[in-house]
Amino acid sequence: MVQRQPDDYDVVVVGAGPAGLSAGLNLVRARRRVLVLDSNRPRHSATLISHGFLTRDNTPPHELRKLGREEYLAYPEAEHQLARVTSITALAEPGEPVYSSDTHTTGSTGLFEIQAKGINGQPDRVVRTATVLLATGLREELPQLPSIRSFYGMGLFSCVACDGYEYSDRPIALIGETSDIAWRAMLIAQWSDHLTVFTNGADAVTPGQEARLVERGVRIERRPIADVEGDREGVKGIRLVEGDVIEVSGGFVRPKWHAQLECAASLNLDSDGWGLLTVDRDGRTSHPGIYAAGDITSPGPQQLIVAAGAGGRVAATINRDLIGIPTAHRR
Repeated sequence: MVQRQPDDYDVVVVGAGPAGLSAGLNLVRARRRVLVLDSNRPRHSATLISHGFLTRDNTPPHELRKLGREEYLAYPEAEHQLARVTSITALAEPGEPVYSSDTHTTGSTGLFEIQAKGINGQPDRVVRTATVLLATGLREELPQLPSIRSFYGMGLFSCVACDGYEYSDRPIALIGETSDIAWRAMLIAQWSDHLTVFTNGADAVTPGQEARLVERGVRIERRPIADVEGDREGVKGIRLVEGDVIEVSGGFVRPKWHAQLECAASLNLDSDGWGLLTVDRDGRTSHPGIYAAGDITSPGPQQLIVAAGAGGRVAATINRDLIGIPTAHRR
């Protein structure tokens, strides 16, 4: 064990979206000393309005984050800083009790050093912590179309559960080149009988999947796309390389998602075939003392309220692990 220093933390949360802030709030209410490091680059920054968050339906995502920070920072154990984490290094063997002379941290977790680069005038930081919660979110790679970024979040969306209702019974598009695009189309067809799937020349839909989609009334367009067309009022159509324009009033895009985990590379955390972290039902990763919640965990992107719930759940896990309560006695 090591002697606890004044600048040591019980938990450092990397990321300040709904998962990270929810976890931080619950941890400071457990009287844990918590530092939230916020790179201030949320995936949903292009989205003007969020949906499906109980008591906050139709609230802008940036407003939800603002409210979350204020609630978290109302507690004396809470600290928040704008900073980009550059490295997380394990300093103690997994399973060792961390701090001596500390009656609140008696479980076997770990000891980690976190280095972070301050942003927006904030200082650089090097801190130690008994546990780390990764809630860094995903980076989105959209299909390579000239105007797609202009309409993303204002006519084209990635979350069907978040924005499908607003496009009920309208002619809509689904643009994507990944192997799961057919299953996303089956889901979107729940909201509209006028759906066209654009694969942009990719071999992303099998003949069997196409037959099933056509039976459901979904159109498959395999020809390459030139661009998205529209104006300030929104998306008007999808223009193909051959010149045809298929009219739509908006729709959905399936980005390629990349977990933002460069800072944790030295920990060799287990991930799935999509590069998302594999965790147990309580948010533990393959490395003791390292936890994860939100979009970077399998199955991937999720509604804000789901991410917030995951953050609350993993906070309870971290607190009990720090105390050393066996899993069999957690009721």
